[in-house]
Amino acid sequence: MLQVLACGAVVFPGLFFAFRRILPCVFKHWSDADVVLVSERLVSSIHAIMATTAGVIVVSSCRGNIINDRHWLATYFVIWYGVPYMTYDIFAMYLSHYYRFRIKGHEEYKQHSLRTVNSFVRREFLLVLHHIALLTILLPVTLFFRRDQGDFFIGCLFLTELSTPFVSLGKILIQLSLQDCWVHKANGGMVLLTFFMCRIALFPYMYWVYGSHYNIPLYSVPFHLPLSCQPGKLLHPSAAGLLVCPALPEGLPSVPA
Repeated sequence: MLQVLACGAVVFPGLFFAFRRILPCVFKHWSDADVVLVSERLVSSIHAIMATTAGVIVVSSCRGNIINDRHWLATYFVIWYGVPYMTYDIFAMYLSHYYRFRIKGHEEYKQHSLRTVNSFVRREFLLVLHHIALLTILLPVTLFFRRDQGDFFIGCLFLTELSTPFVSLGKILIQLSLQDCWVHKANGGMVLLTFFMCRIALFPYMYWVYGSHYNIPLYSVPFHLPLSCQPGKLLHPSAAGLLVCPALPEGLPSVPA
């Protein structure tokens, strides 16, 4: 298990520190804040591409039976790269916060301290909470509470990362003062398209697929999930209920084979 965790635990910090060494050699006028920000965005994009690729593989492999079909990536990508990335990203976000305020001349940011950590948590509370929730809620759901079902839906959740490289590219282009070029405008269109497809439309699609599997109308799917699933839905109103209790609700017929 430790060897598996070491995959992501080495890859993401390693890439981050490699970018921090390489970027100042290319962009000599950049400050530490610029270098850390872009390094964080580049690693975030790499992770997003990996997650999206894993999602495509899992979804395409589990379309036959969305409840019982299995693919090893649905679980092991979370262990190998999901958990290490979320843990690393909290640290990278803190460094970005620290250097951003240090370059502005804030006295308390002359060195790392509990005060700077506390300031980071207060200012980025929602992002930190999001990462902690994924580590403490989604991880147990993925590994222990699915009863080896619902890999299809895990793959769908991986696909939500598709918009991340375009968001990161937009910030990098701004950092390079290229916000007026056509690439930035085209990238903005891709941000809107991918965000709508994979952060909004994807979740009604998951409900529709689940309803089609059990011959349930789309509008009825949330109400047919057992009561025991409802706490899981707090993680994501449109997805977690399907992950915790993907099996057929009692009394509902399945689609004939």
